[in-house]
Amino acid sequence: MPRVNVTLACTECKRRNYTTTKNKRITPDKLEFEKYCRFCKKHVTHKETRK
Repeated sequence: MPRVNVTLACTECKRRNYTTTKNKRITPDKLEFEKYCRFCKKHVTHKETRK
């Protein structure tokens, strides 16, 4: 299975807020999204972390 579940963590408060899936064959590098953090109460960059 090339698709794996990944967890996204806020870069400011380091909390893990989101989960998503990605295809490891197409995107081998780490994901990075601009998403809303309910703890920081603003849009912040979220990066892929280990589980």
